[in-house]
Amino acid sequence: MGFAYVVRDQGAAHYVTFTVHQWADVFTRPEYVDILMDSLKYYQASKGLEIFAWVIMSNHCHLIVRAKNDNLSDIIRDFKKFTSKAIYQAIEENNRESRKAWLLKALKYEGKIWFWEEGYHGEEIWSEDFYRSKVAYIHANPVQAGIVEKEEEYLLSSAGDFYGTRKGHLELSLIG
Repeated sequence: MGFAYVVRDQGAAHYVTFTVHQWADVFTRPEYVDILMDSLKYYQASKGLEIFAWVIMSNHCHLIVRAKNDNLSDIIRDFKKFTSKAIYQAIEENNRESRKAWLLKALKYEGKIWFWEEGYHGEEIWSEDFYRSKVAYIHANPVQAGIVEKEEEYLLSSAGDFYGTRKGHLELSLIG
C-alpha cells in the first residue's frame, strides 16, 4: 500500500506523525512515555537522529526530524519496530494497568503487534515559513486538546525550549 507522503530526500528535515493504532490513549502512563523518550534519546545518540521540535500526546506524537546519515526512513522503521515491541511488552508486564486486556487486544492484529498505524505522514521541510508553521502546529496540540492554556506549560513537548522557560527532555538541534 502506498502513502501520499514518502521521504524522498533521506537527509532533509521532515515533519512526521506517529499515531497509536486505533488512537488508543497509551501515553497517559509515564512508563510508556519513558520508553518512547528513551528510544528517541537512543536514536539521537547512536543513530544520528536530529530532533528540531516535538510533542507527545496521549495517542500520537509529532516531530520535526532529520537523519545525519541520510537514512531517515530506516531510522523511522527501526524506531517504530522497537517501540512497538517494547511498549507492548511493558503493557503486558504492567500489573497496575487497568486497561491491560483491552490495550493488548487493540494493539494486536492476526497474532502480530500493531502498535503504530501504518505510515508517518512525512512532509519535507522545504522553507523556513513551512518549518515555523509546523513548529507552531506541534506546540499548539496540547492547547487545542484543552490540556494546557499555554504551549510552554506542556511538559511533553519542545515548547519550553522554544520559549526559553525550561530545558526539555530531548536535545534539540538547530535547523539549517
